[in-house]
Amino acid sequence: MDPVPVPEPDPVPGCDVCTALARQRAAARAVGDQTTAIDCNIEIRRHPHPKREGR
Repeated sequence: MDPVPVPEPDPVPGCDVCTALARQRAAARAVGDQTTAIDCNIEIRRHPHPKREGR
């Protein structure tokens, strides 16, 4: 187990890719597949999104 747990990323609202990854993550967890759930978290964090104004 990771000594410093990282918070689970939230999918970016309106992003179809993030939404699909979040669904895949939930399905993986439902069957006890933590490896796939972690992979989905990594992909959600790394998925590029345009910068919003003011940030």
